[in-house]
Amino acid sequence: MAFHLETERLSMRPFAVSDAEELSALWSERDTGTPGVERAREVIAERLARTEETGLAALPIRRRDEGDFIGYCGLVVGRSTVEEPEIAYELLRRAHGRGYATEAARAVLDAAIATGRKRLWATVGAWNTPSFRVLEKLGFERDHVSVEDVGDVVWLTRSLP
Repeated sequence: MAFHLETERLSMRPFAVSDAEELSALWSERDTGTPGVERAREVIAERLARTEETGLAALPIRRRDEGDFIGYCGLVVGRSTVEEPEIAYELLRRAHGRGYATEAARAVLDAAIATGRKRLWATVGAWNTPSFRVLEKLGFERDHVSVEDVGDVVWLTRSLP
């Protein structure tokens, strides 16, 4: 997939170790605890190694005009496969409700189509209504539900042209 994506308002490129503080800040907004900056550096290094193996990446999202980090979006193996990866995204709360997730995910969807893949997956916590709205706008449809340690997880899929 392409690793440098631009939209009208957003810019996405591969993670760098220098993004660790911003990634840690994003994690701090979750209810599950906050791994520190050092752990974020380790995760970024692991993600970069996986990108080398799979050709897939979660990309930091920056607003073009402001240049600030607001989250990430990309394709990952996650609960799926390299051939049929998952689209994944997460935004800082201050960036919610402005269409950024949809805009970033649409750019990643277009990048996935350009690879010749036939289908993408998404997995979303059953409680996450805003993520369902994003995925529905992009043509994803609910496939099934699994019960996991984190609760009910809804699996969605989208066939690619």
